[in-house]
This record gives sequence, C-alpha cells and structure tokens, in this order.
Amino acid sequence: MFLVCGEMLWDLFAMEGEAGLSFDARIGGSPFNVAMGLSRLGHDSALLTGISEDSLGARLRAAVIREGVDARYLIATTRPSTLSIVDLDKDGGPAYAFYGDNAADRDVRLENLPELTPDVWGVHVGSYSLVVEPVGASLLALVEREAGRRLITLDPNVRPTVESDLDLWRDRISAFASHADLVKVSDEDLDLLYPGVDVAELAENLLKLGPALVIVTKGGEGAEAFGQMGRVSVPGARVAIADTVGAGDTFHAALVTGLAERDFRSGALLREADSDDVAELLKFAIRASAITCSRRGADLPRRADVDAFQLELN
Repeated sequence: MFLVCGEMLWDLFAMEGEAGLSFDARIGGSPFNVAMGLSRLGHDSALLTGISEDSLGARLRAAVIREGVDARYLIATTRPSTLSIVDLDKDGGPAYAFYGDNAADRDVRLENLPELTPDVWGVHVGSYSLVVEPVGASLLALVEREAGRRLITLDPNVRPTVESDLDLWRDRISAFASHADLVKVSDEDLDLLYPGVDVAELAENLLKLGPALVIVTKGGEGAEAFGQMGRVSVPGARVAIADTVGAGDTFHAALVTGLAERDFRSGALLREADSDDVAELLKFAIRASAITCSRRGADLPRRADVDAFQLELN
C-alpha cells in the first residue's frame, strides 16, 4: 500500500452564462488525485488528510471509499472543507483561488500522526500541504520518521495563491527533498521558484540533497529524469487536450505504479535503476497523463485505459 498525504477539497469550475456565474463542483486536491490514480491503476493506496464532518466532508469521505482508497488514515475534524475556484485558460490550463484558512485538510497535528501498518511501503507528500500549518510541520515530521524505512516521494506542486512566500516554498521543498527518494517537479514550478536557472543545474542541486531520482515534467514536451544513470529524456505525447487538470497527479500516480511493478520499492533499489528502466517509467507516466489531458477535469485513467492507449510521441 502507498500512503498519500495532503489535501482533499472541492474544485469549483467557474462558468459564465446569461444567468450569471455558476459552478461545477468536482472533488479534487493533488494528493487525493494521486491516491485515486493509484487505485485506478490497480495498486493499493491510502490517504492521510484532515476531513471535515460537514456535509461536504461526508461526500469527500464517500468518494475516498468509492474510489477504493483506504480510509483508515483520514482524520475527522469539525473544521470546514476547503473550496477552490478554478478558471481555465484558452489552452485548458487551470488557475486556482483557494478558500481554506482554518479548513479541515490543514488540521493535521503531530499528535494525529499514525503508526503505519507493515503493508505501507511508501509515502507521498506534496502541494500546499507542505507549507500551510499545522499540516506542513506534521508531514515533515512524518517523512523524517519514515525516511529509510519506506520509499518517500515528493511533488511540490507549488500553489502561490495559497502561500505567496516563495522563500518558504524553497525552504520546505529542500527540507522534504532531503528525506525523499524521488522528487518529481514541473518545469513551471522550477521557473517560478528559480527563474533563469538551467533545469539540469536545478536537478543536480536537488540530487545533492539525497534523492535517488529527480524527474522534471515539461508539459507537452515530455519529461526528463536525472540520477546515477545520467540524464534520460522522453518526448511528450500527441493528444487532443480538453484541459490539463490532474495531469501532473496522473503522472505521479503512474510513476509510483511503475516503481511498484519494477520492484523499486526503496531508495536503495531505485538507485540501481538504469536508463532503460527510467525511460520506461517516463513513457508509462506520459501515456497515463495524456489520457487525463484528453478528458475534462481530473478524470484519471484506469489501467485498461492506459494499456489500450496508443502512445504517439512528439
């Protein structure tokens, strides 16, 4: 089982019509998407997050169960559920405005951290749960505790509309990366955090903190991986894009799926991956995320969808 930690919320897609502004509510949150994506790809996952006891929280809990994600690590709280307003640009890229101060998904405290059962072989952290409190400090304590015992993965998924202090993001990403075995980060996040710095230089700096593998996603241009095997690049896929919501989360869920199926379930084993292993990991993740891009919203694929998808690389 892979434990995914962080937020779960409601994405409200804004639509303007003659009657005014309306919203299409979809369940979201990058960590939830990763956990859901793993389950849909046929791998056991669990979600650790604070979840409200309000009616919206009850629907979130039901979605966790419906998607086959283990609910044992959900932490009930009386705080409200987070809402995110989503606007899409002309290319289908999302812009988010979050309403989550004092919300349930942030209410994870040190005393809430569970002892993990032996079937949990990995832990994932990412998105704004890295930098908001008290959940940020709690998750950092969790990965510090579990590093070396379980595979740790990190996807910063920077959300400046939640926390605008980029120095805080940089500090927290470095702190989490120093305990991670795999870091996956988008080129957009790198451009935001380290403008003008070469991607390869940034990846090497992250590797010096301790990860076995650093993967940089580049949207339609594909992805690159950096590690002891050197530098591996795979081009993007040709696909008609509906929007890109959930594409990065799909990529990460597919990466973890590939790690599990190739038995790279620890940092030590991951360091043994060669360039062919890594290229196959990237191709599988690109295939899965391309399917999500072809659909409206974060509708992540199931394993049969990925197996049937004919990958056409750019």
